[in-house]
Amino acid sequence: MAKQERAIRTRRAILEAAGAVFDEHGYTSTTIAMVLERADVTKGALYFHFPSKESLAQAVLDEQVDFGAVPPQSSKLQEIIDTTFVVARRLLGDALLRGSVRLTVDQCAPPGVDHTGPFLQWADHLMGLMEQAREQGELLPAVEPRETVELLVGGFAGIQLMSRALTGREDLGHRISVLWGHILPSLAVPGLLRRLDAEPDRGARVLAALESAGS
Repeated sequence: MAKQERAIRTRRAILEAAGAVFDEHGYTSTTIAMVLERADVTKGALYFHFPSKESLAQAVLDEQVDFGAVPPQSSKLQEIIDTTFVVARRLLGDALLRGSVRLTVDQCAPPGVDHTGPFLQWADHLMGLMEQAREQGELLPAVEPRETVELLVGGFAGIQLMSRALTGREDLGHRISVLWGHILPSLAVPGLLRRLDAEPDRGARVLAALESAGS
């Protein structure tokens, strides 16, 4: 059991180190030596878990959607909103998530690294919530859930890139709030619209509630 726990910790340390290095340098410029130095593990330990740089990059990418977990809400539109704000907030402090997002939009990664995974996984996750929102009568009649979800996923990807370039993502909460301010009136029924919370600090408040519930 102790050996298994050490292996889990080692794998996590490698992933977090790789996320930081991929975020800072991109796929092409990242080397295994950089990850080894950052993770402070042996080459044998790294290759035990990840046989190649491609497999390491894929593992970093596969971690992304888990960072969007939020508490359930009676309004599924609010839950979707919360997901975007929580990811935006976590991007400020989590190197593994930043590395995963960097790899998602890094066009220099080889064909063996699947860029489509995070986009498809996010779309599927949000699609489930959007369908529940429709069943609960939260959406305007003309809303097409799949198209709306793909717009949100693509819009978030572009906005976080712009925020990263201009402010190191410090203004990402504000930018996501502006995005929702434009989108929500075309999605939510009027009775719900005024009750939805898309203020810039929403991510910080949701994360604080999660941490409080877990303590």
